[in-house]
Formats: sequence, structure tokens, C-alpha cells
Amino acid sequence: MLTRISKKFKRLKQQGKKAFIPYTMVGDPSLERTRDVVLLFEECGADIVELGVPFSDPLADGPTIQRASERALKNGVTLRKVLSFVKDLRQTTEIPLVLMTYFNPVFKYGIEDFIKGAGGFGVDGVIIPDLPPDEAGAFIRLSRKSALDTIFLLAPTSTEDRIVKVTKASSGFIYYVSITGITGANLLLDGSMDLLISNIKKYTDKPIAVGFGVSTPEEASAIARISDGVIVGSAIVKRLYETPGELRSYLISLREAIK
Repeated sequence: MLTRISKKFKRLKQQGKKAFIPYTMVGDPSLERTRDVVLLFEECGADIVELGVPFSDPLADGPTIQRASERALKNGVTLRKVLSFVKDLRQTTEIPLVLMTYFNPVFKYGIEDFIKGAGGFGVDGVIIPDLPPDEAGAFIRLSRKSALDTIFLLAPTSTEDRIVKVTKASSGFIYYVSITGITGANLLLDGSMDLLISNIKKYTDKPIAVGFGVSTPEEASAIARISDGVIVGSAIVKRLYETPGELRSYLISLREAIK
């Protein structure tokens, strides 16, 4: 059975389009505002939405998302509240939703309870940067039963062995980290990414979405030409915090760039 994410990528491929996947931190600046932002994403043409779960030690995230996480934690946002938020949001939208979290909150919540709750409340996929596919066998098996996609990461430094493991373990799409560093770092478009993504495609026909470092429409357009989807996170979080009045026009410019 195709998941909501797989259906979305299949439909986009048939239409000759690429996925626009914006990110926001749940609870920054508030749960009510996050709901409005998700609906704005959809209104501006987002295909899938990535929702950040606040965590006290977000190792893969840069300063912008770290600060957003801190603000959300100060607002009392927990993994349990994020799942309840998704449940409420599902009364308004059917857009595919992906949670980006770390393993510690999931472990404390209870892996089986988390998977059942996420799948039952309307989450479509999960990204856990610090859970390698080698150690995720039980998580993957339980997720499949709940129609929850498991999305793993590849990077410029990934070995052939790692590529094989990630392409087998991933469902929904594969998250390609465009840089060796943290979210929000500068993106390098020198042609090397084209070769690396082409190499990954030798092992799988699953969609590949690129994130980390994408901030301008020009960068988004370049990434869309070599991938199946473009993920934009830190640049959106920064605008939401510093210049919220510019967010709509920025999202529209990204959507236009990601053909």
C-alpha cells in the first residue's frame, strides 16, 4: 500500500514536478502560530511539510534551528504535545507531514507507543538523524505496520555500504544532506552533488530530497534540477522569527523556483 508521501511523489513525477518541502519548528513561536504556518505552507504550494520536534541537544541543527528549539521548549512543547498538535491539524489538512526528531525523546516516550501514536494521529514519516539504519531494524518493522515512512539520511561522505543500507531502510523518500555540517550552513553548487545523487540513484528508484543549506530561490531551482524534492528549513525559521511579514512572498518565490 502506498503511503501518503509515496502517493505525493508519484503524482509529482507524473506531472513532471519536484516536491517543495518546507520546515518549521513546532511551538515556535507558539502552537497556534505553527498551525497557521503549516496552512500557509500548503497555501503557497508546499507538497510535504517537515515538522521539527524541539529537543535540548539538536546535534544536526545549526544556530537558527537550535534557537527555535529552545524557544519551543520554553513554551512547554514536548513530543507528546507535537503528536496532539498533528492530530488536531489533521482536522484541517491532509498534506503529508514528516516529523524531524531525535532518538532520545522517542526512546523516553516508548518506541512502540510513539510509532502507534504517530501513525494513528496522522504523521506520515519520521526522520531521526541520530538513529542509523544499522540499529533501526525494530523501529522500521513497527513503522511499516503503522504505514509510517522511515526516512534516513545520506551525505557527501556516505560510503557505498552506507548508501546500500540507507536506500534499503528508507521509505517515502531519502534525505540527502547537501553539506557535511549542520543545518543552515552554506551550500556549495560545484557539480559534485550531481554526481553523488546520480550514484545513489544506481541503487534505488526511491525519491531523493535535498536539504541543509538551501536558502535562495536560485539554490532551490538548482537543487530541483538534480533531485526529486527540495527541503528548506533554517531560512524559513529565520524569516518566521525575524521578518514574518516576508514569509509568504519568500515561500511563493521558492515554489516558483522548484518546478
